Amino acid sequence: MMYLDLFITFFKIGLFTIGGGYAMIPLIQQEVVAHGWLTLLELTDFIAVAESTPGPFAVNIATFVGMEMGGLPGALTTTTAVVLPSFIIILLIAKAFTNFQQNKWVQGALYGMRPVVIGLIASAVLLLMSSGFIGHEAKIHSVSDFFASLQYLEIIIFSIGVFVYFRYKLHPIKLILISAALGMLFFGLVPMFN
Repeated sequence: MMYLDLFITFFKIGLFTIGGGYAMIPLIQQEVVAHGWLTLLELTDFIAVAESTPGPFAVNIATFVGMEMGGLPGALTTTTAVVLPSFIIILLIAKAFTNFQQNKWVQGALYGMRPVVIGLIASAVLLLMSSGFIGHEAKIHSVSDFFASLQYLEIIIFSIGVFVYFRYKLHPIKLILISAALGMLFFGLVPMFN
């Protein structure tokens, strides 16, 4: 029964998220946390890991959740479920795409979906930023509570990363490795951050 639940959930994620892996984050977060398969903190940590490993983001997350919940059979179930909708859709429309491409209804639908995809990606960014920059146990009732719960070290590392990326055009993989090293340095070696 668990494998069926995993399959249906990840099939739905694969079917109803348009716009790539980042657009999937809000739906993945809603489904995975609601089922109790991962906490928001665990999901955020895995998003960081999934971004630093090769392969499509959604497949990485699906495989991870499946492995956590049901071992290798769970991983195979969730990975198959998340890619199956795209495979079926591409298979069905691949031959006729040139006809669809010029169709005014298809063009209208694609035009209408663009803002939603941008909104989903923005939602994913805000979700990741809020979970990374605000203490996980924080109870925010006032402005002073908000500032007291901020994770200033994470904000500093983020700001340095954004600056270095845009100023020096550092390759994202190098930036991820440098950030990982900084995290290990600050949280592994410096006692005040533990």
